Amino acid sequence: MATWTIDAMHSEVGFKVKHLVISTVSGKFKSFEGTVVAEKDDFSDAKITFSADVDSIDTGVEQRDAHLKGADFFEAETYPKLTFVSTSIEKDGDDYKLTGDLTLKGVTKPVTFNVEHGGVGLSMYGQTVGGFEVTGKINRKDFGLTWNAVTEAGGIAVSEDVKLIANIEIVKEA
Repeated sequence: MATWTIDAMHSEVGFKVKHLVISTVSGKFKSFEGTVVAEKDDFSDAKITFSADVDSIDTGVEQRDAHLKGADFFEAETYPKLTFVSTSIEKDGDDYKLTGDLTLKGVTKPVTFNVEHGGVGLSMYGQTVGGFEVTGKINRKDFGLTWNAVTEAGGIAVSEDVKLIANIEIVKEA
């Protein structure tokens, strides 16, 4: 059994959401952690846990970040973490379909992510590392993130669909 941990220095966890239906706003979580436990070298039996600190959300605009942390969206003080716990992983060629329970704002729903396996190798320090790109989409309203505004033209300010993109490097524990 091997345990791997996320190397946060070489990983990023982000999201994209349409604004006014015409442009995209990107953001990321700056503080997160996770583990992968697998018996098989190909990760086909992996058990994955992940969490991010909601207060670490960063869209590059302080006022927007404060709004996202507040009552209209994440309620970071009441719900300080978002979490993911895998329930299954299916090999799809060299890649995977990863299913698990995502919890945001106290609401847990099953989600499936596409996982592209970048490979396994040795770091400059002789550690065994693996790389993955994780992508998927959720409807934010499914998790109680329901705030929106209607523009003068009758459009919506923020899309319900949120794309999730994570580039993850994991390090095998000795």
